[in-house]
Amino acid sequence: MSLSLSSRHEWVRKSELRAMSVECERVGGVNLSQGVCDLAVPEPVVRAAKDAIDRGDNSYSRHDGTASLRRALAEKYNRRAGLDVDPESNVVVTAGATGALYCSCLALLEPGDEVILFEPYYSYHESTLLATEAVPVFISTKAPDWSFSLEDLENAVSEKTKAIIVNTPSNPSGKVWTRSELEMIADFCTRHDLFVFTDEIYEHFVFDDLEHISVASLPGMWQRTITMSGLSKTFSITGWRIGYAVCDAKWAKAIGNFSDLIYVCAPTPLQLGAAAGVAQLDDEYFVKLAAKYRRKREILCGALDKVGLTPCVPQGAYYVLADVTSLPGNNSKERAMYLLQQTGVASVPGESFFKGEAGKGLVRFCFAKEDEVIEDACRRLGSIQGKQVRAAG
Repeated sequence: MSLSLSSRHEWVRKSELRAMSVECERVGGVNLSQGVCDLAVPEPVVRAAKDAIDRGDNSYSRHDGTASLRRALAEKYNRRAGLDVDPESNVVVTAGATGALYCSCLALLEPGDEVILFEPYYSYHESTLLATEAVPVFISTKAPDWSFSLEDLENAVSEKTKAIIVNTPSNPSGKVWTRSELEMIADFCTRHDLFVFTDEIYEHFVFDDLEHISVASLPGMWQRTITMSGLSKTFSITGWRIGYAVCDAKWAKAIGNFSDLIYVCAPTPLQLGAAAGVAQLDDEYFVKLAAKYRRKREILCGALDKVGLTPCVPQGAYYVLADVTSLPGNNSKERAMYLLQQTGVASVPGESFFKGEAGKGLVRFCFAKEDEVIEDACRRLGSIQGKQVRAAG
């Protein structure tokens, strides 16, 4: 018998998000592909992390997180979502929100369990399900409102369905789910006895006077909802890997045990920095954050519209899907590569977020960048208009 890779390696391949970042670095371009979030880290977060290191708080934390971060997160959900969250039994700090989903799947799903995903979906959600031997089942939604019906849900459910993933605000579409949609999900999951895994990491990036609603806050949903989020996007600390799950104690214990096995704990001094941000930054910080990102959205969407790459204007998060069918290529990867080669602006091929044909004509841009970076990207994108005209001629 010769040495070989496990069968699992076929289930999880290199993400196009990272692949396009590598291609962008190779050509020295402007990276609007991966959501790395280049903005400055809030001063209280930086100061508290540095102070923790200087004090010598560099050992393992408790497996489910430092007391200060668990308390801060519990208070946040008590205040903002009206949930009675116990920091001792309902909060698990993890290695990023991705780690929270991975450990939740290991704790709550059996191999072969089906989980409903809405298309377009975040590719890491699909990969995590596959890596834990769950089976994703897709519901297609269409721009501009990315809506779905009760009939769509009923057509997707089977005796093997165990959970549904809700991502609001959504990556990549920017959809902010409405109360009526979430109530439909709540009723559906109650009737079919399903878990709801919610990815709410973009909860503070909501525009146009819309409202973020935590599914767990709806009547009867606390017992079946695993709320997952993190501080990576809110505080521009994507490399710190500070995520968490908030849920009923009977689920949190098992999720925490898997997190301990796989990650041991999130980095202790960085947890303490994040805790300071959650505890000290008030609502004004988050209001200004949303306003800042709304302005960035307007700059990028305006430039895309001007050059004929029509954007589907997002309601939240910090990504925009744009129509690139006017560019040369047979699929979104070829069109994204053409755009990178011609302008030096990196995007993510739309097929990373769709199972069907819809992704072939779309790419995703990220606007979590300093204004001068976005403006540079917009100038570069402007050059594509003349090239298209010459190509058409």
